[in-house]
Amino acid sequence: MDTIFSIRPFIAVLISLFVVPFIILSGKKPNLREGWTFAAAISKFLIIASMVPVILHGAEIEYTIAKVLPGLAVKFRVDAFGILFALVSSSLWIVTSAYSVGYMRGLKEHSQTRYFCFFALSLSATVGVAFSANLLTLYLFYEMLSFATYPLVTHHQDMEARSSGRKYLLYIVGSSIGFVLPAMLVTYYMTGDLEFANQGFMTGHGTPAINLILLLLFLFGFAKAGIMPFHSWLPAAMVAPTPVSALLHAVAVVKVGAFCVFRVITGVFGTECLSKTITTGLPIHLNTLICVIASFTIITASLIALSQDGLKRRLAFSTIGQLSYIVLGAALLSPKGLTGGMLHIAMHAFGKITLFFCAGAIFVTTGIKNISEMVGIGKKMPITMTAFFIGSLSVIGLPPCGGFISKWYLVLGTLEADQWVMLAVLLSSSFLNAAYFLPIVYKAFFCTPEASMFENKIGEAPPWCLIPLKITALVSIILFFYPQPFLRLARVAVQGITGGF
Repeated sequence: MDTIFSIRPFIAVLISLFVVPFIILSGKKPNLREGWTFAAAISKFLIIASMVPVILHGAEIEYTIAKVLPGLAVKFRVDAFGILFALVSSSLWIVTSAYSVGYMRGLKEHSQTRYFCFFALSLSATVGVAFSANLLTLYLFYEMLSFATYPLVTHHQDMEARSSGRKYLLYIVGSSIGFVLPAMLVTYYMTGDLEFANQGFMTGHGTPAINLILLLLFLFGFAKAGIMPFHSWLPAAMVAPTPVSALLHAVAVVKVGAFCVFRVITGVFGTECLSKTITTGLPIHLNTLICVIASFTIITASLIALSQDGLKRRLAFSTIGQLSYIVLGAALLSPKGLTGGMLHIAMHAFGKITLFFCAGAIFVTTGIKNISEMVGIGKKMPITMTAFFIGSLSVIGLPPCGGFISKWYLVLGTLEADQWVMLAVLLSSSFLNAAYFLPIVYKAFFCTPEASMFENKIGEAPPWCLIPLKITALVSIILFFYPQPFLRLARVAVQGITGGF
């Protein structure tokens, strides 16, 4: 595979950091402040998009910032999987920035300049993770994201926000320092290397028992992936403003966690290492254990979501389950399973961000937070609730939405890997997804509210809130008919991991 040395990955990461001082200086001029935000968002997306043709032609792009130790550097490498994730996050940053303007102004939120500063920092860290060439670089940007999102989670600065912020840091930073950092040190001691490789670099190093311990440390250490029992930070973080929730669930935080787990499974351990049994007395393959953990999270989170009346909390538990689809796709180690896991990063992102945008639009317009209060709201806000229906279909995995494509590949992946139990998990969880989403839509459109529920005349949300959710809902449909932009990148990535598709 050809390697091209270019500064473009570094610029893509740096550009949103570069605008932070300008956002601060223009704090008293909201239009200028938000203009800097949009300029950075669009520039970042265009730089990332400019690298796609190179990657599709089978090359990789590298840029080294600094060498630390022999075989260890702070370094970027743009490959197909990394640029797929970067495209998703950078494109959604543009629409989330627009939505943030409408939401923050609509509610007259305080500290908007601080909000946009840390918003920009978060996206720099996200793209840094996407382009990381090794575990060291990935870890540095992973931690940067943790601290950049903390002020966003605690934005309201009340007791509930501070309590949720402490829980957020305890889970996210505590797990990464307590689990990921030791696992990295042991891995480097054993192999002398932390550089991601298509087939992994742990093959031939360590016993299956040691590899099992390292695998579990990485799996639970990247707590942003929401794998149970390291998941409860995510519902707690719903105290944040809705654009932050969208950032957490679709654009950055949780997807970074799932991306890191996927990268460790494929780029550190690899198919050969994970296909070995745990011990001679326990004939279970390492990848099967990951499948079991992911399946438990999928089903349990879906069941908990059913009982949530708070709309954002139901969406939060839905996200916990959906993230483990990505982990399951990686753990299947089959070409189509890997493809499905990668595609689900994109398909779930557009579907779930639509749902959060709708939740925010409803709150800005009506002040409603609970599902039980949404009876008949579809008649007052038909565009918003139609978009909610589209987002729901995508997350459930039904046509004509992009989520169907990623789940289709995951189903094919279970058949390819001869994992019939995992197939049952996928199908049953999709029924659970439908059970916690479709009744919301039904009650919104086909049930009559009590006379007192909508005494005040209400309509759709302001344009800055409404237009972004229209765009993401439309993209969710387009991706069903034209998934090629992400599918081609996924195929190139899987070709490198497995040697075929």
